[in-house]
Amino acid sequence: MTPRGRFLLATATGLVLAGLVHIGVVLLIPRLSKVDALSRALVGETLDHAMPVYTLATGDTPSPPEAWLPIPDPAVAVGICAYDLAEGPMRVSARTGPLMLSLAVHGRRGAFYAVTDQAAVRGGLDLVVLTRAQYDEALANADENDVTRDVRIVAPDAKGYVVVRVIAALPSQRPAANAAVQAVSCTVDLPADDKAGG
Repeated sequence: MTPRGRFLLATATGLVLAGLVHIGVVLLIPRLSKVDALSRALVGETLDHAMPVYTLATGDTPSPPEAWLPIPDPAVAVGICAYDLAEGPMRVSARTGPLMLSLAVHGRRGAFYAVTDQAAVRGGLDLVVLTRAQYDEALANADENDVTRDVRIVAPDAKGYVVVRVIAALPSQRPAANAAVQAVSCTVDLPADDKAGG
């Protein structure tokens, strides 16, 4: 092989290796990062309501610097409910009103379910996030005469979070949007017999 051929082969090999290393590093960043969205969301796991992530400015009060997700639309209030399904299924309950509300369920690999207030039944949205085993148990214990309005979602991961978004189309609706995010309930869903006993 000529010196020029060896140089071209070495250069091509170096570029291929550099490309593979770059791709590997990019793919490992979410696994190695300690400040990803899931880790930040799990800080508020013990809350029984949505943890504010972005609160809309009202009047002379600017938006507080709590936003740690990419800055959203300035007319959208954002909150997060974190869950760990090892503790049991998580129930997310929201009352709908005049403002558009959406819920998006996320796991390690991103969003896997989303719903808006258009799917509400009698003014309420009730999502129950479960593992496959918890879902099978809920089906086995279900009373066929008792109709449930819960939307049951099987999560691919035991840990994740639900993003709550409420849109304020007008500046006068901003306080209501902030309050709607805070009003979303995020609780461990206890079996019916545990609720009756407690």
